[in-house]
Amino acid sequence: MLPEFRNEPLTDFNDPANVRKMEEALARVRDQLGQVYPLIIGDKLVSAEKTFASSNPAHPDQVVGQFQQGSAEDAERALATAEAAFPEWSRTPAQARAHSLVRTAAAIRQRKFDFSAWMVYEVSKSWVEADADVAELIDFAEYYARLALKLQATPQPVYPYPGEDNDLRYIPLGTGVVIPPWNFPSAITGGMVMAAVVSGNTVVLKPASTAPAIAYQIVRALLDEGGIPHGVVNYLTGPGGTVGDTLVDSPHTRFIAFTGSKEVGTRIYERAARVQPGQHFLKRSILEMGGKDALVVDETADLDAAADALVAGAFGFQGQKCSACSRAIVVDAVHDEVLGKVVERVRALTVGDPVSHGTFMGAVIDDKAFQKIQGYIKTAVKEGGRVAVGGETLPGGYFIQPTVIADVKPDATIACEEIFGPVLAFIRARDFDDAVRIFNGTEFGLTGGLMSRRRDRLERARNEFHVGNLYLNRKITGALVGVQPFGGFNMSGTDSKAGGPDYLLLFTQAKSICERFTVSTPPRVSPL
Repeated sequence: MLPEFRNEPLTDFNDPANVRKMEEALARVRDQLGQVYPLIIGDKLVSAEKTFASSNPAHPDQVVGQFQQGSAEDAERALATAEAAFPEWSRTPAQARAHSLVRTAAAIRQRKFDFSAWMVYEVSKSWVEADADVAELIDFAEYYARLALKLQATPQPVYPYPGEDNDLRYIPLGTGVVIPPWNFPSAITGGMVMAAVVSGNTVVLKPASTAPAIAYQIVRALLDEGGIPHGVVNYLTGPGGTVGDTLVDSPHTRFIAFTGSKEVGTRIYERAARVQPGQHFLKRSILEMGGKDALVVDETADLDAAADALVAGAFGFQGQKCSACSRAIVVDAVHDEVLGKVVERVRALTVGDPVSHGTFMGAVIDDKAFQKIQGYIKTAVKEGGRVAVGGETLPGGYFIQPTVIADVKPDATIACEEIFGPVLAFIRARDFDDAVRIFNGTEFGLTGGLMSRRRDRLERARNEFHVGNLYLNRKITGALVGVQPFGGFNMSGTDSKAGGPDYLLLFTQAKSICERFTVSTPPRVSPL
C-alpha cells in the first residue's frame, strides 16, 4: 500500500544550504552542456543524418545540447516499436506500472536540483520557477500511480442483476503520441507521458525542439530507475512538419496528448479526425491549448493583495504560461490606484540570467518569441495603449522588461490574442457588470479570477466566469496536482483536467463484461 498522496514540498532558497546545493547542481549541469543526444527507439540509441541545437535563451550562443533531427521513417519506426511493446505492457498489472512511477519519482526527488538546473539553462527559468516545475513532475508521478491503482483495484459501480456477473473495467487505448510544450518541460512532459503509460499504453514522446534536454532526462529516469521496459516510452526529436505530422497522421496512433498553442492544437485536432487507410478506430485527442486569462479587481478588494496577485500571475516565468494573467480588468473606482501599485511592484522586479540566485525573470524562449512580443507591444501603442512601465529589451539574451500597457480597450489586439510574454494589459471597466462582460469576451477559457470582498460577487464569479480554473482572492497561476485539476474550455482545449481524479480515463476505454450463470440439471434417468 502506498501512503496517502501529499504534494511535493517546494525548496526554501532562503536556506543557505539549499542555495549551495543549487549552485553545485548548476555547476554539474554546466559541465554536461553541448553533448550529443540520440533518439531512443526501443532498446536502440539512434542517430540521424542531421542534428539541431538547443540553446540557452539568456546566452543564445551557449549550446545546451545537440539533438537528432528525426525523419518520417524514424517516426514510423518509433510507432511500430511502441505498438510491438503494447501487448505485454498492457497486461502488466497496474501495481507494477504504478510502482514504476513511484520509483521514477524517488529518483527525480534525489536529483531535484539537477533537474531544476537543466531548466535554468535550457528555458531560462528562475530557481523558484524551475523548482516548482520539478515538484509538479514528482506530484504527477505519485498522484497518477495512486490513481491507476484505484482505477484498477476498485470495482466500478454497476447495479447487480440476478443470475449474472457484471463488470465494468477500463482498458488502455494502445499506442499514442505525446507532444508537450517547452514552457513546463518537466511537469507537463512527464505528466502526460506518465499518465499514458501507467494506464497501460505505450508512447512516442516528441518533445519541443526548444526543450529536448529536459525531456531526455525524464525518459532516462523512467527507463533506468523506473524500470519501464524498452519500447514503452520512445524519445523522438525533430521538426513538427515532418516528425509531428507523421506521428499524428499515422493509422497506428490511437491517441494524441498535446499541450501548446491554439494554432497547433486545432491543426492536430483536424488532422487526427481524418480516418487514414488501414485505421479502424477514431483517435482520441487530449488537447490543452492557450489562454487569455484575466483577473478582475472590484472596488471592495484588498488592493495591495490584488497588485501582488497581478504581478505574480503576469510575470512569473516571463509570462510564458498558458495560465498567465495577461488581462487586468479593474473597475473604474479603483483602476488608477491599482495601476499605480502594480507599476511600483514591476519596477522592483529583477531581470537577467537566472543562473544568479534571486533573479525573478529570465529571458523569453527564443528570437521568434522575442520579436513577436515586441511586435505586440508596438501594436498596443498604435491601437491607443500606453506603456505604463517596461517595454524595453536588455542586451545579451532574449530579455524583455516586464511591461504593463494601460488604456487598453477590451477589443484591442493585446486584449484578445495570447502573447505568451511579460505583457499585462490594463483594462478599465465601468463597474462589476461591465467587468464580467469583458472577462468572458474572449475565445479562450482557461484560468481567471476575482479579487473582491463581496460574497454576492464571488458567487457570481463561480457561476458566470467561464473558465476551467477559477481563483478567488489569489493569483491565477500555480495549480497544484490533486488540489486544482487543470484544464480549460472553448479554445483553451478539451478541458482535460490534468492532475485530477478523471484524467486517466482519457487514456483508457471502458469495457463492460457480463457472464450469465446457467443451472445445470441432471440427465433424465430411465426407470427401467
